[in-house]
Amino acid sequence: MLKKSSIFVFFLLSLALFAQEPRKVLNLEDGWKFYKGEAPDAETTTFDDSKWQDVTVPHDWATYGPFDKEIDKQTVAITQNGEKVPTEKTGRTGALPFTGTGWYRKNFNIPAADLDKKILLLFEGAMSEPEVYLNGKKVGEWAYGYAYFYFDISDKLLEGKNTLAVKLSNKEFSSRWYPGAGLYRPVSLIIKNPESINQWGTTITTPVATQEVAQVNVKTNFSGENLRLVTTIYDASGKEIENNKTSEAIQKQFEQNIKIQSPQLWSPENPYLYTAVTKLYAGDELKDEVSTSFGIRSISYSAANGFQLNGKTRKFKGVCLHHDLGPLGTAVNKLALRRQMQILKDLGCDAIRSAHNMPSFEQLELADEMGFMFLAESFDEWKKPKVKNGYNRFFDEYAKRDVENLVRATRNHPSIVMWSAGNEVPDQYGSAGVKRALWLQNIFHREDPTRPVTVGMDQVNATMESGFGAILDIPGLNYRVHLYEEAYEKFPQGFILGSETASTVSSRGIYKFPAVKAKMKEYPDFQSSSYDLEYCSWSNLPETDFIMQDDKPWVIGEFVWTGFDYLGEPTPYDTSWPSRSSYFGMIDLAGIPKDRYYLYRSRWNTEDETLHILPHWNWEGREGKKTPVFVYTSYDRAELFVNGKSQGIRIKNDSTPQTRYRLMWNDVLYEPGTLKVVALDKNGNKTAEKTVKTAGKPYKIKLEADRTTLKANGKDLAFVTVSVVDKNGIPCPTATNELAFKVSGKGSFKAVCNGDPTSLTSFYASQMKLFSGKLVVLVESTDKAGTMELKVTGKKLQNASLEIKTSN
Repeated sequence: MLKKSSIFVFFLLSLALFAQEPRKVLNLEDGWKFYKGEAPDAETTTFDDSKWQDVTVPHDWATYGPFDKEIDKQTVAITQNGEKVPTEKTGRTGALPFTGTGWYRKNFNIPAADLDKKILLLFEGAMSEPEVYLNGKKVGEWAYGYAYFYFDISDKLLEGKNTLAVKLSNKEFSSRWYPGAGLYRPVSLIIKNPESINQWGTTITTPVATQEVAQVNVKTNFSGENLRLVTTIYDASGKEIENNKTSEAIQKQFEQNIKIQSPQLWSPENPYLYTAVTKLYAGDELKDEVSTSFGIRSISYSAANGFQLNGKTRKFKGVCLHHDLGPLGTAVNKLALRRQMQILKDLGCDAIRSAHNMPSFEQLELADEMGFMFLAESFDEWKKPKVKNGYNRFFDEYAKRDVENLVRATRNHPSIVMWSAGNEVPDQYGSAGVKRALWLQNIFHREDPTRPVTVGMDQVNATMESGFGAILDIPGLNYRVHLYEEAYEKFPQGFILGSETASTVSSRGIYKFPAVKAKMKEYPDFQSSSYDLEYCSWSNLPETDFIMQDDKPWVIGEFVWTGFDYLGEPTPYDTSWPSRSSYFGMIDLAGIPKDRYYLYRSRWNTEDETLHILPHWNWEGREGKKTPVFVYTSYDRAELFVNGKSQGIRIKNDSTPQTRYRLMWNDVLYEPGTLKVVALDKNGNKTAEKTVKTAGKPYKIKLEADRTTLKANGKDLAFVTVSVVDKNGIPCPTATNELAFKVSGKGSFKAVCNGDPTSLTSFYASQMKLFSGKLVVLVESTDKAGTMELKVTGKKLQNASLEIKTSN
């Protein structure tokens, strides 16, 4: 047992080590006060905020609702959708109260020892037009709600208590989707010595990346004089593998080239990460230390080989993602992002496009770790407006700074394989737009010479005529599949990227008859059919893109619109109410896969079997009527049975785009019972089977958690899928029972979502109706270890409960 004197010495040593720490990053997460509305003098230190709401950051003030059709109601013709006549749009931005002013205030302490330090205040996203005050004085402002930015506040801090105040202003008619509101990404203080590595001052590239050897190039920008740099590279296990020292700098930049023998190459299949620890010294005194995660990989794009990663040609199997997290709104949450990306991994997806905004640091960290290539996008608008109060107001003053910050903050992520300077910008027309495209592309190139630049182009004829598409590193086409061939012939690059594809629409578990192709089809219930045959005026069905990907070597991949449903843009119901979220996703707003997920999975996931039947088999009143059955499968043939009676064998064939990728029995007559599909090999032997059965009346509630053990840190999440089954345990696919939720013990109820784009129930209500038999409840840990219990109840149903453990 240690003596008291030994403990005291150990305590002093610990204090000394902490005091010598060259850099501290303080996450300003807790202790914020929030107020929605104008608040005169709220920036002052004497302002009384005691009656304001207590919140933690990240925070989205609007996701709590209510949903209201009058919020940001827009009468507009959406030109990029080909509309000519303005119409009233009621759910375009999610029908949530994001517009208006919001104030945040927080007090924090700075010890006297830190007053001679260099201290930066970093915002990773603030929606929007933030004005930042410290101790009553304005520190600065920014414009773009998706941008990362920071201020040097070294000379504005006081010993002891400091008061930070942030005013945010969201104008109406400023977005085309739900942008969120508030300090929706982290805010932090970076405390370091004046002699230090600059913010985002480390750049790591791998000019040589082969299985035999890699060259790791490290550039480090710094402040100070007569300094030296030591960079040590560690493998994924933490073992030191190389070390490099230098004291030679040119214009405040050190450059080191480090040789790595037999490196592990980063890829979606092998997302191997190294760590570079860079230490800055003045003599023997450590002045600063930065740790940077990176991957060793090579990328190239050419007419001869298309896109190559590590010397191997591959095509992007990508999805576009908006930044909201469904019931959590836009407040970034790494656990929710991880769940999203795990679902995408099972899909076989290997790439993500951040649409149409700068991605969160958390999303990029997960992409590095889990293995997703990333198309990092910057803007949805340049100089010419799409919406009255959009980015067009800021382009001249901020575009250069926003691109610089995007690249400098994220360029060390191996997941990023290209940049996007914009999406469907109206500037695609005319010479002024060509000049803007080249100007932006040159900024990207200057900041990062290693990656190409694209723009998602929807006005393809205009870009062929003006030269807009010709000057881009990568011509990205949004839809317009009928123009692929012409664009390939006219553009000089020798390849085409499907930067946005499909825009097929569907509602999970909803099927419409007859099952036929339809464009902008609307129904009285404001849902879209999950037969996956309905699409938008500008878009197409998935198979049209599949054929281009499979048959044209010069098409280098696709980014499907979209991976998940998102808040806002409820096409084709953007003139209908209540519709407040999208129908585009392969996965609904609750994170439950739709049928279309399995169509893509049957092509993209080459490791696992896919055998999925649609529709469900509960069709009371359709007895004897044609009820088409589709099977999405990785197998090329199968036999279908209804109550043991064969409906014939179907083999994928080229007679139509759909029969090439789907197995379809269009003349099945509905009768209750069992629907079974048997997958066959080429010799007619059974290889797999799947059944769907007609369910009886809802009888009991069923709970399935994605995780049953959480960390007791006050913010860990579990996602619990709630469904209803009959007496025999068969899922009830049409159940709409209203359920109530209660959490007790060491946890709390966080949110709920059923995936219904027309639901106006708050995500934070303690009850909600099932949609197509399912919903998802989010529960959150406390900071105490133990057990929480989720209890779900419903009238005339056998209730259910689930225990989830929390541990330190």
